[in-house]
Amino acid sequence: MKNGVFFVLFLSLLCLFACKEKGETKKNIKTEHPNVVFIAVDDLNNMIGILDKYSGSKTPNIDRLASRGVIFSDAHCQAPLCGPSRASLMTGLRPSTTGIYGMISDEKIRSENNPATKDIIMLPEYFKKNGYHTMGIGKLFHTHAPNEVFDESGGRKKGFGPYPEKRFVWDGFGSSDRKKYGRTSTDWGAFPEADSLMPDHQSVNWVNERLKKTYDRPFFMGIGFLRVHVPLYVPQKWFDLHPLDSIKTRPYWADDLNDVPPVALQINDLPMMPSTDWAIKSGEWPKIIQAYLACISYVDYEIGRLLDALDESEHANNTVIVLWSDHGYRLGEKSTFAKHALWNAATKTPLLFAAPNLPKGKVIDKPAELLSIYPTLLELCGLPAYERNEGKSLVPLMNDNDLNPHFAITTFGMNNHAVKSKQFRYIRYEDGTEELYDHKNDPNEFTNLANHPDYLDIKSRLKQHLPTSNTIWDDNSSYTFQPYFVEQKARTNSNGGKNIHVIGAAQ
Repeated sequence: MKNGVFFVLFLSLLCLFACKEKGETKKNIKTEHPNVVFIAVDDLNNMIGILDKYSGSKTPNIDRLASRGVIFSDAHCQAPLCGPSRASLMTGLRPSTTGIYGMISDEKIRSENNPATKDIIMLPEYFKKNGYHTMGIGKLFHTHAPNEVFDESGGRKKGFGPYPEKRFVWDGFGSSDRKKYGRTSTDWGAFPEADSLMPDHQSVNWVNERLKKTYDRPFFMGIGFLRVHVPLYVPQKWFDLHPLDSIKTRPYWADDLNDVPPVALQINDLPMMPSTDWAIKSGEWPKIIQAYLACISYVDYEIGRLLDALDESEHANNTVIVLWSDHGYRLGEKSTFAKHALWNAATKTPLLFAAPNLPKGKVIDKPAELLSIYPTLLELCGLPAYERNEGKSLVPLMNDNDLNPHFAITTFGMNNHAVKSKQFRYIRYEDGTEELYDHKNDPNEFTNLANHPDYLDIKSRLKQHLPTSNTIWDDNSSYTFQPYFVEQKARTNSNGGKNIHVIGAAQ
Protein backbone atom coordinates (compact mmCIF):
# COMPACT_ATOMS: atom_id res chain seq x y z
CA MET A 1 0.00 0.00 0.00
CA LYS A 2 2.81 2.37 0.95
CA ASN A 3 4.66 1.54 -2.24
CA GLY A 4 1.55 2.43 -4.21
CA VAL A 5 1.25 5.82 -2.50
CA PHE A 6 4.91 6.60 -3.08
CA PHE A 7 4.55 5.63 -6.73
CA VAL A 8 1.61 8.03 -7.20
CA LEU A 9 3.54 10.83 -5.48
CA PHE A 10 6.55 10.11 -7.68
CA LEU A 11 4.43 10.33 -10.86
CA SER A 12 2.85 13.59 -9.66
CA LEU A 13 6.24 15.19 -9.00
CA LEU A 14 7.53 13.95 -12.34
CA CYS A 15 4.53 15.48 -14.14
CA LEU A 16 4.95 18.79 -12.30
CA PHE A 17 8.65 18.91 -13.22
CA ALA A 18 7.89 18.10 -16.86
CA CYS A 19 5.22 20.81 -17.04
CA LYS A 20 7.63 23.40 -15.65
CA GLU A 21 10.29 22.32 -18.14
CA LYS A 22 7.83 22.87 -21.00
CA GLY A 23 6.69 26.24 -19.65
CA GLU A 24 3.24 24.81 -18.90
CA THR A 25 2.75 26.44 -15.53
CA LYS A 26 -0.64 28.01 -14.80
CA LYS A 27 0.77 31.41 -15.77
CA ASN A 28 1.64 30.25 -19.25
CA ILE A 29 -0.57 27.43 -20.45
CA LYS A 30 0.25 26.38 -24.01
CA THR A 31 -2.28 24.90 -26.40
CA GLU A 32 -1.87 23.74 -29.97
CA HIS A 33 -3.60 26.86 -31.27
CA PRO A 34 -3.35 30.33 -29.67
CA ASN A 35 -6.30 32.23 -28.25
CA VAL A 36 -7.68 35.30 -30.02
CA VAL A 37 -8.65 38.65 -28.51
CA PHE A 38 -10.58 40.55 -31.17
CA ILE A 39 -10.96 44.27 -30.41
CA ALA A 40 -13.28 46.49 -32.48
CA VAL A 41 -13.41 50.25 -31.84
CA ASP A 42 -16.31 52.06 -33.50
CA ASP A 43 -15.54 55.08 -35.74
CA LEU A 44 -11.87 55.34 -34.74
CA ASN A 45 -9.72 57.13 -37.30
CA ASN A 46 -5.91 57.20 -37.29
CA MET A 47 -5.61 59.95 -34.69
CA ILE A 48 -3.73 57.67 -32.30
CA GLY A 49 -0.36 58.44 -30.81
CA ILE A 50 1.82 56.04 -32.71
CA LEU A 51 0.37 57.09 -36.10
CA ASP A 52 -0.56 60.78 -35.78
CA LYS A 53 1.76 63.21 -34.04
CA TYR A 54 -0.26 66.12 -35.46
CA SER A 55 -3.41 65.59 -33.42
CA GLY A 56 -1.96 65.56 -29.90
CA SER A 57 -3.89 62.39 -29.10
CA LYS A 58 -3.03 60.45 -25.97
CA THR A 59 -3.23 56.68 -26.44
CA PRO A 60 -0.59 55.07 -24.21
CA ASN A 61 -2.31 51.67 -24.16
CA ILE A 62 -2.86 51.32 -27.90
CA ASP A 63 0.73 52.48 -28.31
CA ARG A 64 2.03 49.81 -25.92
CA LEU A 65 0.00 47.18 -27.77
CA ALA A 66 1.58 48.40 -31.02
CA SER A 67 5.02 48.01 -29.42
CA ARG A 68 4.24 44.30 -29.05
CA GLY A 69 3.25 43.76 -32.66
CA VAL A 70 2.67 45.23 -36.10
CA ILE A 71 0.49 48.23 -36.96
CA PHE A 72 -0.59 49.23 -40.46
CA SER A 73 -0.50 52.98 -41.02
CA ASP A 74 -2.43 52.81 -44.30
CA ALA A 75 -5.23 50.30 -43.66
CA HIS A 76 -8.66 50.86 -45.22
CA CYS A 77 -12.21 49.64 -44.69
CA GLN A 78 -14.20 47.91 -47.44
CA ALA A 79 -17.14 50.29 -46.88
CA PRO A 80 -17.15 53.69 -45.09
CA LEU A 81 -20.25 52.77 -43.10
CA CYS A 82 -20.44 50.43 -40.11
CA GLY A 83 -23.05 47.92 -41.35
CA PRO A 84 -21.50 46.93 -44.69
CA SER A 85 -17.95 47.30 -43.36
CA ARG A 86 -18.52 44.83 -40.55
CA ALA A 87 -20.51 42.45 -42.76
CA SER A 88 -17.58 42.39 -45.18
CA LEU A 89 -15.00 41.77 -42.46
CA MET A 90 -17.04 39.01 -40.80
CA THR A 91 -17.99 37.19 -44.01
CA GLY A 92 -14.62 37.67 -45.69
CA LEU A 93 -16.43 38.94 -48.80
CA ARG A 94 -16.41 42.30 -50.55
CA PRO A 95 -19.55 44.46 -50.62
CA SER A 96 -19.47 44.22 -54.40
CA THR A 97 -19.73 40.44 -54.05
CA THR A 98 -22.56 40.35 -51.51
CA GLY A 99 -24.55 43.45 -52.45
CA ILE A 100 -24.49 44.49 -48.79
CA TYR A 101 -23.85 48.20 -49.35
CA GLY A 102 -25.97 49.57 -46.51
CA MET A 103 -27.16 48.64 -43.06
CA ILE A 104 -28.39 45.11 -42.49
CA SER A 105 -29.70 43.09 -39.57
CA ASP A 106 -27.09 40.73 -38.12
CA GLU A 107 -29.51 37.85 -38.63
CA LYS A 108 -30.05 38.67 -42.32
CA ILE A 109 -26.44 38.84 -43.49
CA ARG A 110 -26.77 35.17 -44.32
CA SER A 111 -29.83 34.93 -46.57
CA GLU A 112 -31.28 32.26 -48.83
CA ASN A 113 -31.94 35.01 -51.38
CA ASN A 114 -28.25 35.94 -51.52
CA PRO A 115 -26.12 33.28 -53.23
CA ALA A 116 -22.90 34.85 -51.92
CA THR A 117 -23.85 34.68 -48.24
CA LYS A 118 -26.46 31.94 -47.87
CA ASP A 119 -23.93 29.36 -46.67
CA ILE A 120 -21.01 31.58 -45.68
CA ILE A 121 -19.13 30.76 -42.48
CA MET A 122 -18.60 33.94 -40.51
CA LEU A 123 -15.29 34.66 -38.82
CA PRO A 124 -16.18 33.72 -35.22
CA GLU A 125 -18.06 30.67 -36.50
CA TYR A 126 -14.99 29.43 -38.33
CA PHE A 127 -13.09 29.43 -35.05
CA LYS A 128 -16.00 27.68 -33.35
CA LYS A 129 -16.08 24.98 -36.05
CA ASN A 130 -12.36 24.46 -35.49
CA GLY A 131 -12.67 23.74 -31.79
CA TYR A 132 -12.52 27.21 -30.23
CA HIS A 133 -14.70 28.38 -27.36
CA THR A 134 -16.18 31.63 -28.70
CA MET A 135 -17.24 34.61 -26.60
CA GLY A 136 -18.29 38.14 -27.50
CA ILE A 137 -19.75 41.34 -26.14
CA GLY A 138 -20.58 44.77 -27.54
CA LYS A 139 -20.74 45.99 -31.12
CA LEU A 140 -18.98 43.40 -33.27
CA PHE A 141 -21.33 43.04 -36.21
CA HIS A 142 -23.66 46.02 -36.84
CA THR A 143 -25.78 45.40 -33.76
CA HIS A 144 -23.95 42.69 -31.83
CA ALA A 145 -23.85 39.29 -33.55
CA PRO A 146 -26.13 36.74 -35.21
CA ASN A 147 -27.64 34.15 -32.89
CA GLU A 148 -25.40 31.24 -31.95
CA VAL A 149 -22.21 32.75 -33.38
CA PHE A 150 -20.83 32.84 -29.83
CA ASP A 151 -20.88 30.11 -27.21
CA GLU A 152 -21.10 32.92 -24.66
CA SER A 153 -22.62 36.30 -25.51
CA GLY A 154 -22.66 39.37 -23.32
CA GLY A 155 -24.99 41.14 -25.75
CA ARG A 156 -24.87 44.85 -26.33
CA LYS A 157 -26.53 47.85 -24.74
CA LYS A 158 -29.03 49.38 -27.15
CA GLY A 159 -27.99 52.70 -28.66
CA PHE A 160 -24.86 54.70 -27.91
CA GLY A 161 -25.78 56.10 -24.48
CA PRO A 162 -25.87 57.01 -21.72
CA TYR A 163 -27.53 60.27 -22.74
CA PRO A 164 -28.12 63.55 -20.89
CA GLU A 165 -31.68 64.86 -20.56
CA LYS A 166 -31.07 67.30 -23.41
CA ARG A 167 -28.48 67.46 -26.17
CA PHE A 168 -25.64 69.87 -25.51
CA VAL A 169 -25.08 71.42 -28.95
CA TRP A 170 -26.37 69.64 -32.07
CA ASP A 171 -30.02 68.70 -32.57
CA GLY A 172 -29.26 65.88 -35.02
CA PHE A 173 -31.26 67.35 -37.90
CA GLY A 174 -29.36 70.51 -38.78
CA SER A 175 -31.30 72.33 -41.47
CA SER A 176 -32.23 69.12 -43.28
CA ASP A 177 -35.59 67.95 -44.51
CA ARG A 178 -36.58 65.69 -41.63
CA LYS A 179 -38.50 63.32 -43.92
CA LYS A 180 -35.71 63.03 -46.49
CA TYR A 181 -32.70 62.47 -44.24
CA GLY A 182 -32.05 60.49 -41.09
CA ARG A 183 -31.27 61.98 -37.71
CA THR A 184 -27.72 61.70 -36.43
CA SER A 185 -26.86 61.14 -32.79
CA THR A 186 -23.96 63.55 -33.28
CA ASP A 187 -23.42 65.79 -30.25
CA TRP A 188 -20.49 66.52 -27.94
CA GLY A 189 -19.92 67.30 -24.28
CA ALA A 190 -18.80 65.91 -20.91
CA PHE A 191 -21.20 63.19 -19.75
CA PRO A 192 -21.73 61.06 -17.62
CA GLU A 193 -19.87 61.62 -14.34
CA ALA A 194 -18.06 58.27 -14.05
CA ASP A 195 -16.43 55.71 -16.34
CA SER A 196 -18.38 52.97 -14.60
CA LEU A 197 -21.58 54.31 -16.18
CA MET A 198 -20.27 53.72 -19.69
CA PRO A 199 -21.32 50.48 -21.46
CA ASP A 200 -17.73 50.00 -22.66
CA HIS A 201 -16.54 49.87 -19.06
CA GLN A 202 -19.06 47.16 -18.32
CA SER A 203 -17.98 45.25 -21.43
CA VAL A 204 -14.37 45.22 -20.26
CA ASN A 205 -15.50 43.97 -16.85
CA TRP A 206 -17.29 41.09 -18.60
CA VAL A 207 -14.23 40.20 -20.67
CA ASN A 208 -11.83 40.47 -17.74
CA GLU A 209 -13.90 38.05 -15.65
CA ARG A 210 -13.57 35.49 -18.42
CA LEU A 211 -9.86 36.06 -18.84
CA LYS A 212 -9.42 34.84 -15.25
CA LYS A 213 -10.77 31.40 -16.15
CA THR A 214 -9.00 28.30 -17.36
CA TYR A 215 -10.26 26.73 -20.59
CA ASP A 216 -9.74 23.22 -21.91
CA ARG A 217 -9.48 24.54 -25.46
CA PRO A 218 -8.39 27.80 -27.11
CA PHE A 219 -10.83 30.69 -27.02
CA PHE A 220 -11.93 33.48 -29.35
CA MET A 221 -12.90 36.59 -27.37
CA GLY A 222 -14.51 39.53 -29.20
CA ILE A 223 -15.18 42.93 -27.66
CA GLY A 224 -16.79 45.77 -29.59
CA PHE A 225 -16.38 49.26 -28.11
CA LEU A 226 -19.19 51.76 -28.76
CA ARG A 227 -16.99 54.82 -28.51
CA VAL A 228 -15.61 56.64 -30.47
CA HIS A 229 -19.04 56.60 -32.19
CA VAL A 230 -21.17 59.71 -31.68
CA PRO A 231 -22.49 61.16 -29.46
CA LEU A 232 -19.05 62.24 -28.28
CA TYR A 233 -19.90 61.88 -24.60
CA VAL A 234 -17.36 60.76 -21.99
CA PRO A 235 -16.64 61.98 -18.43
CA GLN A 236 -15.02 65.37 -17.93
CA LYS A 237 -11.60 64.00 -16.93
CA TRP A 238 -11.02 62.80 -20.49
CA PHE A 239 -11.76 66.27 -21.86
CA ASP A 240 -9.28 67.69 -19.35
CA LEU A 241 -6.50 65.68 -21.02
CA HIS A 242 -7.02 67.79 -24.14
CA PRO A 243 -7.24 71.52 -23.26
CA LEU A 244 -8.97 73.58 -25.92
CA ASP A 245 -5.93 75.79 -26.43
CA SER A 246 -3.96 72.68 -27.48
CA ILE A 247 -6.41 71.57 -30.18
CA LYS A 248 -5.39 71.76 -33.83
CA THR A 249 -8.14 71.63 -36.43
CA ARG A 250 -7.79 69.46 -39.53
CA PRO A 251 -6.57 70.72 -42.93
CA TYR A 252 -9.45 72.29 -44.86
CA TRP A 253 -10.06 74.31 -48.05
CA ALA A 254 -13.43 76.04 -48.34
CA ASP A 255 -13.57 75.37 -52.11
CA ASP A 256 -12.15 71.86 -51.87
CA LEU A 257 -15.16 70.19 -53.48
CA ASN A 258 -15.23 72.37 -56.60
CA ASP A 259 -13.33 69.76 -58.63
CA VAL A 260 -15.22 66.59 -57.70
CA PRO A 261 -17.98 64.98 -59.79
CA PRO A 262 -21.68 65.66 -59.06
CA VAL A 263 -22.20 62.10 -57.76
CA ALA A 264 -19.55 62.74 -55.09
CA LEU A 265 -21.52 65.78 -53.97
CA GLN A 266 -24.71 63.72 -53.86
CA ILE A 267 -23.05 61.14 -51.62
CA ASN A 268 -21.63 63.93 -49.46
CA ASP A 269 -25.06 65.57 -49.08
CA LEU A 270 -25.26 65.26 -45.28
CA PRO A 271 -27.06 68.31 -43.88
CA MET A 272 -27.93 66.44 -40.70
CA MET A 273 -24.21 66.55 -39.84
CA PRO A 274 -22.41 69.72 -38.75
CA SER A 275 -20.68 71.34 -41.73
CA THR A 276 -17.15 72.62 -41.45
CA ASP A 277 -18.27 76.14 -42.35
CA TRP A 278 -20.81 76.03 -39.51
CA ALA A 279 -18.18 74.71 -37.10
CA ILE A 280 -15.82 77.56 -38.04
CA LYS A 281 -18.46 80.27 -37.70
CA SER A 282 -19.84 78.90 -34.43
CA GLY A 283 -16.43 78.29 -32.87
CA GLU A 284 -17.32 74.64 -32.29
CA TRP A 285 -14.65 73.03 -34.51
CA PRO A 286 -11.94 72.73 -31.82
CA LYS A 287 -14.59 71.62 -29.33
CA ILE A 288 -15.70 68.77 -31.60
CA ILE A 289 -12.12 67.62 -32.04
CA GLN A 290 -11.50 67.93 -28.30
CA ALA A 291 -14.51 65.68 -27.66
CA TYR A 292 -13.34 63.16 -30.26
CA LEU A 293 -9.87 63.03 -28.70
CA ALA A 294 -11.44 62.69 -25.24
CA CYS A 295 -13.41 59.68 -26.47
CA ILE A 296 -10.25 58.14 -27.94
CA SER A 297 -8.43 58.58 -24.63
CA TYR A 298 -11.34 57.02 -22.77
CA VAL A 299 -11.42 53.96 -25.05
CA ASP A 300 -7.64 53.70 -24.79
CA TYR A 301 -8.00 53.52 -20.99
CA GLU A 302 -10.52 50.70 -21.29
CA ILE A 303 -8.24 48.85 -23.71
CA GLY A 304 -5.50 49.25 -21.11
CA ARG A 305 -7.70 47.62 -18.47
CA LEU A 306 -8.26 44.68 -20.82
CA LEU A 307 -4.53 44.36 -21.62
CA ASP A 308 -3.66 44.43 -17.90
CA ALA A 309 -6.11 41.62 -17.22
CA LEU A 310 -4.73 39.59 -20.12
CA ASP A 311 -1.14 40.14 -18.96
CA GLU A 312 -2.04 38.93 -15.47
CA SER A 313 -3.83 35.84 -16.77
CA GLU A 314 -2.55 32.41 -17.67
CA HIS A 315 -3.26 33.27 -21.33
CA ALA A 316 -0.73 36.11 -21.57
CA ASN A 317 1.83 34.39 -23.75
CA ASN A 318 -0.43 32.38 -25.99
CA THR A 319 -2.88 34.92 -27.38
CA VAL A 320 -3.18 36.69 -30.72
CA ILE A 321 -4.60 40.21 -30.50
CA VAL A 322 -6.12 42.18 -33.35
CA LEU A 323 -7.38 45.76 -32.97
CA TRP A 324 -9.35 47.45 -35.73
CA SER A 325 -12.00 50.03 -36.45
CA ASP A 326 -14.77 49.74 -39.02
CA HIS A 327 -13.78 52.91 -40.96
CA GLY A 328 -12.26 56.34 -40.50
CA TYR A 329 -13.98 59.55 -39.53
CA ARG A 330 -13.84 63.04 -41.00
CA LEU A 331 -13.43 65.86 -38.51
CA GLY A 332 -13.92 68.74 -40.90
CA GLU A 333 -12.10 67.30 -43.91
CA LYS A 334 -14.09 67.62 -47.13
CA SER A 335 -16.64 69.96 -45.53
CA THR A 336 -18.27 67.83 -42.82
CA PHE A 337 -18.03 65.70 -39.68
CA ALA A 338 -18.89 62.17 -40.75
CA LYS A 339 -17.59 59.00 -42.38
CA HIS A 340 -19.78 58.39 -45.52
CA ALA A 341 -17.29 58.97 -48.35
CA LEU A 342 -14.64 57.36 -50.54
CA TRP A 343 -12.02 59.93 -49.49
CA ASN A 344 -9.03 59.05 -47.37
CA ALA A 345 -10.20 60.47 -44.05
CA ALA A 346 -13.36 58.34 -44.23
CA THR A 347 -11.79 55.03 -45.29
CA LYS A 348 -8.53 54.97 -43.35
CA THR A 349 -8.61 52.96 -40.15
CA PRO A 350 -6.24 51.55 -37.55
CA LEU A 351 -5.25 47.88 -37.94
CA LEU A 352 -2.93 46.22 -35.46
CA PHE A 353 -1.84 42.63 -34.84
CA ALA A 354 0.17 41.31 -31.88
CA ALA A 355 1.12 37.64 -31.68
CA PRO A 356 3.93 35.54 -30.21
CA ASN A 357 5.49 34.91 -33.61
CA LEU A 358 5.23 38.42 -35.08
CA PRO A 359 7.78 41.26 -35.11
CA LYS A 360 7.55 43.80 -32.29
CA GLY A 361 7.02 47.53 -32.74
CA LYS A 362 6.81 47.39 -36.52
CA VAL A 363 4.91 49.98 -38.61
CA ILE A 364 3.97 49.00 -42.18
CA ASP A 365 2.99 51.78 -44.58
CA LYS A 366 1.76 49.61 -47.45
CA PRO A 367 -2.01 49.66 -48.03
CA ALA A 368 -3.95 46.95 -46.21
CA GLU A 369 -7.61 45.93 -46.05
CA LEU A 370 -9.85 45.00 -43.14
CA LEU A 371 -10.87 42.11 -45.40
CA SER A 372 -7.47 40.61 -44.56
CA ILE A 373 -8.28 40.18 -40.86
CA TYR A 374 -10.14 36.89 -41.40
CA PRO A 375 -7.39 35.04 -43.35
CA THR A 376 -4.61 36.62 -41.25
CA LEU A 377 -6.10 35.34 -37.98
CA LEU A 378 -6.51 31.88 -39.46
CA GLU A 379 -2.85 31.75 -40.43
CA LEU A 380 -1.64 33.17 -37.10
CA CYS A 381 -3.69 30.53 -35.28
CA GLY A 382 -2.55 27.62 -37.43
CA LEU A 383 -6.03 26.95 -38.82
CA PRO A 384 -6.72 25.85 -42.38
CA ALA A 385 -7.43 28.66 -44.84
CA TYR A 386 -11.08 29.28 -45.70
CA GLU A 387 -11.37 29.09 -49.48
CA ARG A 388 -14.23 31.63 -49.58
CA ASN A 389 -12.11 34.48 -48.20
CA GLU A 390 -11.58 37.27 -50.74
CA GLY A 391 -8.91 38.97 -48.66
CA LYS A 392 -5.37 37.69 -48.34
CA SER A 393 -3.35 36.99 -45.21
CA LEU A 394 -1.01 39.75 -44.09
CA VAL A 395 1.35 37.36 -42.28
CA PRO A 396 3.88 37.23 -45.16
CA LEU A 397 3.93 41.04 -45.33
CA MET A 398 4.38 41.35 -41.56
CA ASN A 399 7.31 38.92 -41.73
CA ASP A 400 8.93 40.66 -44.73
CA ASN A 401 8.13 37.75 -47.05
CA ASP A 402 5.86 39.71 -49.38
CA LEU A 403 7.50 42.39 -51.54
CA ASN A 404 4.58 42.80 -53.96
CA PRO A 405 2.64 46.06 -54.35
CA HIS A 406 -0.48 46.18 -52.20
CA PHE A 407 -3.84 47.82 -52.86
CA ALA A 408 -6.93 48.50 -50.77
CA ILE A 409 -10.42 48.71 -52.27
CA THR A 410 -13.34 50.53 -50.66
CA THR A 411 -16.91 50.43 -51.99
CA PHE A 412 -19.78 52.78 -51.16
CA GLY A 413 -23.00 51.80 -52.87
CA MET A 414 -23.17 49.77 -56.04
CA ASN A 415 -20.31 50.39 -58.49
CA ASN A 416 -18.70 53.25 -56.57
CA HIS A 417 -15.14 52.27 -55.66
CA ALA A 418 -11.86 53.68 -54.42
CA VAL A 419 -8.50 52.01 -55.03
CA LYS A 420 -5.65 53.01 -52.73
CA SER A 421 -2.06 52.29 -53.78
CA LYS A 422 0.95 53.39 -51.78
CA GLN A 423 1.01 56.80 -53.51
CA PHE A 424 -2.38 57.31 -55.15
CA ARG A 425 -6.10 57.15 -54.45
CA TYR A 426 -8.28 56.51 -57.50
CA ILE A 427 -12.08 56.82 -57.24
CA ARG A 428 -14.54 55.76 -59.93
CA TYR A 429 -18.27 56.30 -59.56
CA GLU A 430 -21.16 54.39 -61.12
CA ASP A 431 -21.53 56.97 -63.92
CA GLY A 432 -17.87 56.67 -64.92
CA THR A 433 -16.72 59.97 -63.36
CA GLU A 434 -13.43 59.90 -61.52
CA GLU A 435 -11.13 61.37 -58.90
CA LEU A 436 -7.38 60.86 -58.52
CA TYR A 437 -5.15 62.10 -55.72
CA ASP A 438 -1.37 61.98 -55.35
CA HIS A 439 -0.76 61.39 -51.64
CA LYS A 440 2.95 62.00 -51.93
CA ASN A 441 2.37 65.61 -52.95
CA ASP A 442 -1.22 66.13 -51.80
CA PRO A 443 -1.93 64.03 -48.66
CA ASN A 444 -5.10 66.02 -47.92
CA GLU A 445 -6.63 65.26 -51.33
CA PHE A 446 -7.23 68.89 -52.24
CA THR A 447 -6.52 68.56 -55.98
CA ASN A 448 -8.35 66.11 -58.23
CA LEU A 449 -5.96 64.98 -60.97
CA ALA A 450 -8.37 62.65 -62.78
CA ASN A 451 -8.55 64.82 -65.89
CA HIS A 452 -4.85 65.67 -65.98
CA PRO A 453 -3.25 64.17 -69.12
CA ASP A 454 -0.03 63.28 -67.28
CA TYR A 455 -1.87 60.75 -65.11
CA LEU A 456 -3.67 58.67 -67.73
CA ASP A 457 -1.27 55.73 -67.33
CA ILE A 458 -1.61 55.74 -63.54
CA LYS A 459 -5.40 55.74 -63.82
CA SER A 460 -5.28 52.88 -66.29
CA ARG A 461 -3.15 50.78 -63.94
CA LEU A 462 -5.32 51.49 -60.91
CA LYS A 463 -8.52 50.68 -62.84
CA GLN A 464 -7.28 47.11 -63.16
CA HIS A 465 -7.92 46.63 -59.44
CA LEU A 466 -11.59 47.67 -59.52
CA PRO A 467 -14.06 44.86 -58.80
CA THR A 468 -15.38 43.37 -62.03
CA SER A 469 -18.49 41.92 -60.37
CA ASN A 470 -20.92 44.41 -58.89
CA THR A 471 -23.91 42.70 -57.32
CA ILE A 472 -27.13 44.68 -57.02
CA TRP A 473 -28.27 45.65 -53.54
CA ASP A 474 -29.11 42.79 -51.21
CA ASP A 475 -32.86 42.93 -50.51
CA ASN A 476 -32.19 43.09 -46.76
CA SER A 477 -29.61 45.88 -46.98
CA SER A 478 -30.54 49.56 -47.20
CA TYR A 479 -29.40 53.00 -46.19
CA THR A 480 -32.39 55.30 -45.75
CA PHE A 481 -30.27 57.91 -43.96
CA GLN A 482 -29.11 59.39 -47.26
CA PRO A 483 -31.30 60.02 -50.36
CA TYR A 484 -28.68 59.01 -52.94
CA PHE A 485 -28.56 55.42 -51.68
CA VAL A 486 -32.34 55.12 -51.48
CA GLU A 487 -32.56 56.17 -55.12
CA GLN A 488 -29.67 53.96 -56.22
CA LYS A 489 -31.11 50.82 -54.66
CA ALA A 490 -34.53 51.47 -56.20
CA ARG A 491 -32.99 52.11 -59.61
CA THR A 492 -30.52 49.21 -59.71
CA ASN A 493 -32.93 46.68 -58.21
CA SER A 494 -35.88 47.61 -60.41
CA ASN A 495 -35.63 44.22 -62.14
CA GLY A 496 -37.39 42.63 -59.17
CA GLY A 497 -34.58 42.56 -56.65
CA LYS A 498 -32.93 39.36 -57.81
CA ASN A 499 -29.23 39.11 -56.98
CA ILE A 500 -27.50 39.27 -60.34
CA HIS A 501 -24.03 40.42 -61.30
CA VAL A 502 -23.22 43.31 -63.60
CA ILE A 503 -19.95 42.22 -65.11
CA GLY A 504 -17.35 44.80 -66.03
CA ALA A 505 -19.55 47.76 -65.22
CA ALA A 506 -16.74 49.51 -63.40
CA GLN A 507 -14.17 49.21 -66.20
